Amino acid sequence: MKRATILIGGVSLFVAFSHDNTAAFAQQPANPVTKFDSEAIIANAKTSKNWPTYGLDYAETRDSALNQITDGNVGQLGLAWSTSLDSTRGVEATPIVIDGVMYVSSSWSIVHAFDAVTGKELWRYDPEVPRDQGYKGCCDVVSRGVAVYDGKVYVGAYDGWLHAIDAGTGKRVWKVDTIANRKMSYTVTGAPRVYKGKVMIGNGGAEYGVRGYVTAYDAASGKQVWRFYTVPGDPSKPAENAAMELAAKTWDPSGKFWEGGGGGTVWDAITYDPELDLMYIGVGNGSPWNAKLRSPKGGDNLFLSSVVALRPDTGEYVCHYQGTPAESWDYTATQQITLADLEIEGSKRKVFMQAPKNGFFFVVDRKNCKFISATPFTQVNWATGYDKNGRPIEDPKARSPNGEPWETIPSAFGAHGWHPMSYSAKLGLVYIPVQGIPNVQTPDPNWKLNKSEPGSPMSTNGWNLGERMGGAVPTAKPFGQLLAWDPVKQKPAWKVDYASPWNGGTLTTAGNLVFQGTADGRFLAYNAKTGDLLWQFPVGTGVVAAPSTWEKDGTQYVSIAVGWGGVYGLMQRATETIGPGRVFTFKLNGKAEAPKLASGVAAKLVSGVPYDSKDVAAGGGLYVAACLFCHGAPAANNGGAIPNLGYASTETIKNLPELVLSGAFVNAGMPRFDGKLSADDLKKIQAFIQSTADAARPK
Repeated sequence: MKRATILIGGVSLFVAFSHDNTAAFAQQPANPVTKFDSEAIIANAKTSKNWPTYGLDYAETRDSALNQITDGNVGQLGLAWSTSLDSTRGVEATPIVIDGVMYVSSSWSIVHAFDAVTGKELWRYDPEVPRDQGYKGCCDVVSRGVAVYDGKVYVGAYDGWLHAIDAGTGKRVWKVDTIANRKMSYTVTGAPRVYKGKVMIGNGGAEYGVRGYVTAYDAASGKQVWRFYTVPGDPSKPAENAAMELAAKTWDPSGKFWEGGGGGTVWDAITYDPELDLMYIGVGNGSPWNAKLRSPKGGDNLFLSSVVALRPDTGEYVCHYQGTPAESWDYTATQQITLADLEIEGSKRKVFMQAPKNGFFFVVDRKNCKFISATPFTQVNWATGYDKNGRPIEDPKARSPNGEPWETIPSAFGAHGWHPMSYSAKLGLVYIPVQGIPNVQTPDPNWKLNKSEPGSPMSTNGWNLGERMGGAVPTAKPFGQLLAWDPVKQKPAWKVDYASPWNGGTLTTAGNLVFQGTADGRFLAYNAKTGDLLWQFPVGTGVVAAPSTWEKDGTQYVSIAVGWGGVYGLMQRATETIGPGRVFTFKLNGKAEAPKLASGVAAKLVSGVPYDSKDVAAGGGLYVAACLFCHGAPAANNGGAIPNLGYASTETIKNLPELVLSGAFVNAGMPRFDGKLSADDLKKIQAFIQSTADAARPK
């Protein structure tokens, strides 16, 4: 497979999706899970019979106590059932299972309830996300899952509305708008968390110039209880609280950072410690990425790329740890936060652990957010390590002081993306989906807030990076890996290499097993101590989500939702087969018939589109500004969840101006370009696509 020299991921375009816009209801309602609340979630951690919340337990360990399926009998694992999610985009949700009822979300935030033993659909809820808003998210129209609490199912819809659904009937109970400013490109893709009667939800959109925050809503009524902003606002206005006063001291107002939002979105990680009564949120990247542009005179830019501890009743700030001060590489700290009690240098420490995008594994005291240790878990070049105070020792060249290109390792894709890791307290190991996706960043000298500029990545669609991709050919190679990591010794126990980056999240069990799905379309089980592969099953499409396991009537099951997509998956894929989003459920000696795998469409480079060679260079700049992060580099590969235009039909490329400017693909999630691109611009983009395909064609 060819790979592009410009790699990063995108927005929602071109793949068709349709579904009835009304909820479908079963004759018999599902278990309404009434009274399944915080106490029940805490109690379940002892047995793991249910999978009641996104990370299994409030500590987000994804480590199940179930042991019917073991390293000795996992070879007998067979399919119990599978069913389609009617989705052709990324599926990132972990199935929630309570008392034999499964709740799982698919692309466009559609929620499905199944009889978890048989796979029969009980109801389906469509939040009716407007398809023309697909462009507002950087990284596919995904949902990482739902929360279930006291008879209701909660989903944060892609368009920013939080929905409460009756768990028994699939009917809406209430919905509330979580977006502070509808003029901005906010989205919600993360799974809600619920505890102490409050639904916690963050948002995405830092690339678009927004100000991040996390909000708590009353679980019964949907009434807003509190909101905590993660970066300071306009300094001419009073700060919301003492935390924002503290943060403001670390930003340079000469850059007018508040006009570009500042970033810091809380789009994934939220973890809760019932004993300390603290919640921990992972904060995202800056807006724009380039720290010199948003804060010219420097400063750490709190609370970007930080883990922040809050009081869940009030949203009051308690403490924080910032892993990447003055973040400038899209190094979010929104990756999973896992709580553990570790013995370090002879003392028991209550810690949180995180393997964020910047490539270091962090162990931090969760009582006071004090730094304990940080060690690279993969190749890193932006910093050589951390000092005793928990500050990175940066390579002076990493910030491109003279405007030169810098091959960032890890790249903006991260050494560990959003794909969840798991932690086995019994073995003392964390299981991390590690990856490398090469990229070169160069400061953008022409960047201006919300300005469409040829060559400025996705600026036509509202992106504000302050960085360009490319300027040199990457020397690193793409890779994927499953890594078993010892957080006390801060070193690997074992690792398994994969054919591609962008592999799914992990699950560990008391049966000495680690489960993971892969980009090349397999669902695997490993010996958790040794890393030996014990079992595998073809699922027909790349897997990005994490599995769950649960028990009903004495039988242990393992479930996984599959569906290729996400930021990398929009542009590339590693399977020869293709398939819709689907849920697979397994048990020992399962005998269900596996679905047939569909072969991928043979890739044929576009040909026969007339063009003027003088338009190619200009067309390349326009393509980068409007198309690159969705369709990828033309002819670099045969596409991911969204088609690569180097392999489109001749008629499609010939008719590009008419198709794009008419909004023909808006209902599939493609942005409108009328008023943003002209017919002449699209003629130049045609020239770039056809020229690139011609250059790639075997001679």
